[in-house]
Amino acid sequence: MASPRRMLVAGNWKMNPPTEAEALVLAAELRAAVTPRGGVKVVICPPTIWLETAGRAMDGSGISIGAQTMHWSAQGAYTGETSPAMLDGVATHVIIGHSERRQYDGETDEGVGRKVASAVEYGLVPIAAVGERLDERQAGAAEAVIDRQLHAALSRLERLAPGGMAIAYEPVWAIGTGEAASPDDAQAAAAQIRAILRERFEDEADSIPILYGGSVTADNAAAIFAERDVDGALVGGASLKVDQFAAIVRAAAAAHAAR
Repeated sequence: MASPRRMLVAGNWKMNPPTEAEALVLAAELRAAVTPRGGVKVVICPPTIWLETAGRAMDGSGISIGAQTMHWSAQGAYTGETSPAMLDGVATHVIIGHSERRQYDGETDEGVGRKVASAVEYGLVPIAAVGERLDERQAGAAEAVIDRQLHAALSRLERLAPGGMAIAYEPVWAIGTGEAASPDDAQAAAAQIRAILRERFEDEADSIPILYGGSVTADNAAAIFAERDVDGALVGGASLKVDQFAAIVRAAAAAHAAR
């Protein structure tokens, strides 16, 4: 019997904290509280300006560093952007296509596909985010949105890179609202994503972790992780709360051990 997929818990700090001193305190507290365990990969994703600071704080801890976004080009006239080449040696993972980037920064399906392919080319592990808005869900279009966004994210990949990738299902209506998707809804979306991945990568698709994101807490993580196609979480607000994040990592380890 094949070994179960490794779980992945990624903490997205978003635009927090505001100072380097606070970033160092948060990183140090997370390092002390979070113990990466066999079967669980832990990644923290600070703002770009704190990537090196957090990386130094996590050196030797087993906790990896991820960026929250990147441009698809290695260099060029893209004011304010960070290239995949600049992330070399600073981050191992990168979130791509988060709904806040789509909503506030005009990120498109086509751009997400370019960024995913570029991340893979430069040896980064992309965490590609997909998910529907509330109006889309109410209109019965959730499956179509996931299908469109995921196919676009994979459109420029010719192969699955050795470092792999992850897909995060983040229903927009659940992000920061305190209203997480039910475990059944998370599983339904994850199963749809898994089927699309198998169409593209065949048996290799079973190695790709599918994460749930959207108001993940220590209280609901275990139930969500118990679903067969959910392999961890992309955690927002709770990643800034050390006890909460540590509990979510423990829930992921327990879920992996039970598989």
